[in-house]
Formats: sequence, structure tokens, C-alpha cells
Amino acid sequence: MSNLLWKSLVVSPAVLGATLLVSTTAMAAPSPTTEASATKQAGVTGVVQQPDTLAQTTIDQVNRYSNEGKQNNSQSQVTSVSQFSDVQPTDWAFQALQSLVERYGCIAGYPDATYRGNRALTRYEFAAGLNACLNRVNELIATATADMVTKQDLATLQRLQEEFSAELSTLRGRVDSLEARTAELEANQFSTTTKLVGEAVFGVTDVFGGNTGDNNNTVFQDRVRLDLQTSFTGRDVLHTRLAAGNAAPFTQFDKAGNQIATAEGTQTFQVGAGDGNNSVKIDRLTYEFPIGPAHVYLAASGGRHSHYASVNNPYFFDQTDGGNGALSTLASESPIYRIGGGAGIALNLPLGKGGGILGNSSITAGYLASEGNNPGLGQGLTNGDYAALGQLNFSVGDRVALAATYVHGYNGGGNSLFNSGSTSNPEILAVGTQQANTLINAGSSNSYGVEAAFRPSDKLSVSGYVSYHDINGSGVNDNYQAWSYGLGVALPDFGKKGNVLGLFAGAEPYSFNRPGFVGNDIPYHFEGFYKYRVSDNISVTPGVIWLTSPGQNSNNDDAIIGTLRTTFTF
Repeated sequence: MSNLLWKSLVVSPAVLGATLLVSTTAMAAPSPTTEASATKQAGVTGVVQQPDTLAQTTIDQVNRYSNEGKQNNSQSQVTSVSQFSDVQPTDWAFQALQSLVERYGCIAGYPDATYRGNRALTRYEFAAGLNACLNRVNELIATATADMVTKQDLATLQRLQEEFSAELSTLRGRVDSLEARTAELEANQFSTTTKLVGEAVFGVTDVFGGNTGDNNNTVFQDRVRLDLQTSFTGRDVLHTRLAAGNAAPFTQFDKAGNQIATAEGTQTFQVGAGDGNNSVKIDRLTYEFPIGPAHVYLAASGGRHSHYASVNNPYFFDQTDGGNGALSTLASESPIYRIGGGAGIALNLPLGKGGGILGNSSITAGYLASEGNNPGLGQGLTNGDYAALGQLNFSVGDRVALAATYVHGYNGGGNSLFNSGSTSNPEILAVGTQQANTLINAGSSNSYGVEAAFRPSDKLSVSGYVSYHDINGSGVNDNYQAWSYGLGVALPDFGKKGNVLGLFAGAEPYSFNRPGFVGNDIPYHFEGFYKYRVSDNISVTPGVIWLTSPGQNSNNDDAIIGTLRTTFTF
């Protein structure tokens, strides 16, 4: 066989190209030998795979097969050998590849414009390349372009067909089987354009310390989100998210036993939990799509600034109060992104074309109105509560990211500054003290923030933020200023791949010297958590939140929140 193979390679450049076609053929394998090994186990040697492994292999095969020909496929047809960045005219196989591409068009490449032809190949990989060229030759003959195929090539291909008849038969049998399985999946699939992404969070949590600890009990809470993600072009996405839950933050008490109206220590899974009775609601309805290089974000309901703006807080932020990042809302993202929300539009325009200091930089602008659906006086898109955001994002390589953020907002009387766009649902109030949040009368706000992330290595990430808020109210003594800041250190893959150890320290949004309010101490927030990855879909996160000077009053006892959070993603 080796003598025949050598002569075949000498005779025909088509066969030589097929030999070089290691990873760019119909096998579409993620590694050089994965598909060949699976073929050998399933159809040649008689080795039986375990049921779960075989099922996963089948699903992977069906996914790869069903994606063939799509725009986002891992391989694409090339029309000129010059399209390969790793193939040079001085290479010994250049002329063979050039002939294969230009005469037969049965060469595919990777998205990074490489061919990767310098690897060893198995008989099955060679057979796969041969099969691809045979199919192309048949197409040429069927379309009356048979004069492009020489008799010499046909003779060589015939000998190769005979030599590799067993492998070709196995490959074609597997393709037939995959076609049948794909047809069955397509006939019974949920939707051709929509996929379901779900998250369920279970949280066992308690709070300790003084009257706050005495007046709260250990609780077992939940929150579920079902996100229907629909794409019509492959580059756009429509989010229709349903949410339900029974989670609520702890009520805090001062030294005298009176309740403190504060959102300090609120945890991410306690936000967006509906009415607390597991009633289902639509908490997000947004559509994102590209226009040229720009990315457009449209929100009909439940829009958030952190949906479209980079918060620069890796490992702490998780898909807007998701269940795989930090425990608390303060550690998850800067409070500046929680000013306003609802319905509106945003635009993200990238700067630069890769490489250099502006490689991944961008300009972001957005406008969200919390009463955009209400046509009443003093409401609607422009006359009701709103928040307009502008942000400059700077990236230096893949290790440093910086952002400068500005938000101008307007709130009606009796509302809260950090309400994420809610004017009637207090469960959305997720961060800050009463002094920083409360707008007694209608007023406007100008907020300024800086966010930064530094990743010196794959095992260490440091991120932080500072935000300043200037509020101008319409009533007497309504003007005030608020501050917030935080710093987080994350150790990804700590103890096991996929695990994260996170430490955070910061200050909840606070305001000093407000008439009618008591407390001028900084409410510090310390947090530690360890996300343990049980599997690809399950994680368990124990953690502790320590709050000092609750309600901005050092006379109040510190509060310590202990949580064991389990997150299921599907």
C-alpha cells in the first residue's frame, strides 16, 4: 500500500492536496485524531463506548454536521492558495495546493486564514480528504466541467478508492447515519431560530450581629430565569427573559431596634425575583443587532446599562446579577450602572481594527427611560424618569481595560437614585444607603465613574471602580453628593479549573450631611466567596459579606451575612 500511495502522490497534485487536507475536510474535528478515534471505536475495531460518551459524541457530530456550510462554520472554502497565511510559495507543497484550490476547489481553511497542513495524519483523515475531493470531482463532472479532470487524475483516484474502500465506506455510512439523526433532531427541535438559556439559583443564607441578627431568620430562597434567545440573521439576538423567585434581602435594624431603610448587603439573586411568591414575569425584552461596525441595543422592557456597556469587572460581574459571579450587587458592578433603566436604545462603536492601544476600545452611548410605556403627563420616553449614559472604553492588549463613564439622569419625587429604572418595585433597589438613594423631590443627577481591570496573568485579575454622584433637587435642601468605590481581586481556576476565589472591599453608596438624615460614617463592605465548579452546569458558592456602620452609623452593630449559593445553568 505504501508503494501505491507514494506513486499516487507523485502522479496527481489532487491526491497530494488531499493528503495535506488534514484538518480542513468533512471531518471538521476539533483535534487531529478525535474524529478518527471515534470512528475507529464505533465502526472498525468493535470497541464500545460508554453510553454517555457515545451520546455526547453523537450530539457533537450532529452539531458539526448541521453547521456545515453556515457562515460561522469553523472552516470555509477558499478560492486562492494565497488566502492561507501559513502557506508560502517556497513551500514544497505550494504547487500541489494551488492546483487543488484552483482546479478542484476542494480545500477549506480556518477563520484565522491558516491551513495547518504540517501535522501527521491517519488513514481515516486521509480518507476524509480523499472523500472531499471525490465529491468535488463528481460535481465537476455533473456540471459539464469534466474537462478540468484529467484521465491521469481519474486513474489515480480510482486506485485510491480501491485502497481506501473500507475507510470511505465507513465514512459514508457515518454521514448517512448523521443525516438521519440530524433530520430527526430538526423535526423535533424546539425552534430553528431560538435557544433556551436557563438559570436556577438556590440560596441558603442568614445574617448575624445585634438587632439585625436577632430579627432575621435563616432562609432558603430561589430565583429562576428562562431566557429565550432568538436570532434571525446569526448576528443578532432577541432576548425574551422570564423570571420568578421568592428571594428578598434581610431587613437591617439600628441599635434601638428600629428598621434601617437601606439596600446594603443585597445579593444578586435577590434582585429580579418578582413579587417574592415565585410569580412569573418578563424581566427583560431586548434586541441587539449590528449595523456595519456598530452594535445596536434596543430595550422594550427591563433594559439595563450593564447589558450594553462594559463594566470591566471580570469574575465578579455575571450577566447582570447572574448566579455565577460575586455574592453582592455592590461587588458585581459599579453603582453607576444602576442609575435608571427600562426602555430605550444604545449604540456601541468600536475604535481601531485590532492591535495597538485602541485594539478593543469603543465609544458607548445609551438612553433608557423607566416610564417609556406610559403616555401620561410627566411620563413617557422624554418627560418621565430617564438616564443617559456615555462611556469611553480603552483596552491595552488583553491585560488592561479602562472605562470612563458619565450618566445624566432625572428622577421624580419619592424615587431612588440607584433603582435600575424601577419607579414602583422596591425589589429592584439593589445598592446603597438611604442617604445616598432617597430623592425627596424631583431632581436631576450627574454621575461620573472610572472602572478598570488588570489581568497580570491567567491566574490573577484585579478590578475596581470609583463613582461620584451630584444630585440637584427641586426642593429646599434637596441637593447632595454621593460616593462609592470598590476593589476586587479574583483568582480564577483556584484549586480546580473553573473555580474562582474572589475578595472584595469597598464602600456602599453614601452621602454626608443631608438634612433630616442621621449618620455620617462610611458604610464599608467586605466580601469573600469561593465558586466551586461541580460540573459544566452546576456551581456551589459559599461566601461571607461583612457590613460595617450600617445606615452610615458606626453606633449600629456590624452585620455579617453568610450564604451558600448553588447555581444551575442549562
